Amino acid sequence: MSGGFELQAWMQPRLARVEQALSGWVDASAPAGLGEAMRYAVLDGGKRLRPLLVLAAAEAVGADTSEAALRAACAIELIHAYSLVHDDMPCMDNDVLRRGKPTVHVQFGEAQALLAGDALQTLAFELLTPSFDRVPADIQARCVGLLARASGYWGMAGGQAVDLASVGQRLTEDQLRQMHRLKTGALLLCSVQLGAACGMAVPAACEQALVRFGQALGLAFQVVDDILDVTADSVTLGKTAGKDAAADKPTYVALMGLEAAQRHADELAQQALQALAETGLSDASLQPMRALAAMVVQRQH
Repeated sequence: MSGGFELQAWMQPRLARVEQALSGWVDASAPAGLGEAMRYAVLDGGKRLRPLLVLAAAEAVGADTSEAALRAACAIELIHAYSLVHDDMPCMDNDVLRRGKPTVHVQFGEAQALLAGDALQTLAFELLTPSFDRVPADIQARCVGLLARASGYWGMAGGQAVDLASVGQRLTEDQLRQMHRLKTGALLLCSVQLGAACGMAVPAACEQALVRFGQALGLAFQVVDDILDVTADSVTLGKTAGKDAAADKPTYVALMGLEAAQRHADELAQQALQALAETGLSDASLQPMRALAAMVVQRQH
């Protein structure tokens, strides 16, 4: 709860819509068991932070295109899910636990996991491009461009490449920030931008403030992720705890120490809230976004 705002009451119906939509759009009948692997990767797990940010941003700017926002929310979750499937594979992070269950390649084999990730990625863009009578063409174009850039080589994929190349390296804070702005932050920022793109044209000052919010929130999420990797156990996390240190990966905790990293996460959360205050949007309309920012920093998994 934040300032009388009940986040859980806001989240529950929206999460239900997202889950129902994902279950309907990720087709179990895809050939040769591929649908089963895709559904395993996406359904029944995950915080759904990115879809919630899409919906919160859409509501904040007064978007009345609920179908566009729902499609964008599901699309970014599919991109996130595909990235986890590929990141967990032996050629990348080689992890066996995700969302409290065996990773997709452990459950279905490496080839099927690779194909499931590929299919989830392309399905994301299929969701963003229905017929023009369902979502206007200009909104479709904006959303496709945003998601493509955020998930490509100047976004998530590029950040993962830097991450893999940085194992055993000692990065500066600037280098670490840039890596995570791409690897993790790009999709979280994109979530906010997608929501805003589902409405009418947003004033430039508001758009810039929303970008600052998304950037600060994206970094805060990663700092907290690094903290939880050393303070939480695998059961709580739903994924392998301590794997960053074991793999000698650069993290905020390794760079700053635990207490300084915790302070930094709080500072980033304050930056995010300050950016929201500079959007010019009504205080009431920003309540879900403020509460989600608090949830990111206070989360235990």
